[in-house]
Amino acid sequence: MCKVDDLAVYPAHGVGLIERIESKEISGCRQDFYVMRILDNGMIIMIPTNNVANVGLREIIEHSEVTKLYSILKKRDVPIDNQTWNRRYREYMEKIKTGSVYEVAEVLRDLYLLKVDKDLSFGERKMLDTAQSLLLKELSIAKETDERAIMSDIKDIFDLE
Repeated sequence: MCKVDDLAVYPAHGVGLIERIESKEISGCRQDFYVMRILDNGMIIMIPTNNVANVGLREIIEHSEVTKLYSILKKRDVPIDNQTWNRRYREYMEKIKTGSVYEVAEVLRDLYLLKVDKDLSFGERKMLDTAQSLLLKELSIAKETDERAIMSDIKDIFDLE
């Protein structure tokens, strides 16, 4: 269970702050909701407290898990996907929607590796940005550093600039 002022991750949207817990009556039933503000864009999401597991709301990863995440990003012996871009896009979107930081890391890695061999479609470029943004925010909180330092780590991992 979350409490007010906790940071949590909402799948495909990223890190948010639990601002309050509200009760509302919907169709004659009283329901409690977490009211969460997504840090990157200010979006407000209401999550039924009894449905947290189903929507995939989870805590920020621990600092000890950062090494595992970086090892996923560094892995290079992964098969390059030769499917059409739209099939690949759907697969990657499913991974992002799981809310698993490890699946998001796989998407980021795969798209960076694919980018070396060919131009990414517009959708794939947008997805790369999304995956990167989701990871930057969570990693910066887990490592207690700013997002620039995490971006520097990612650039080093993928030999960028």
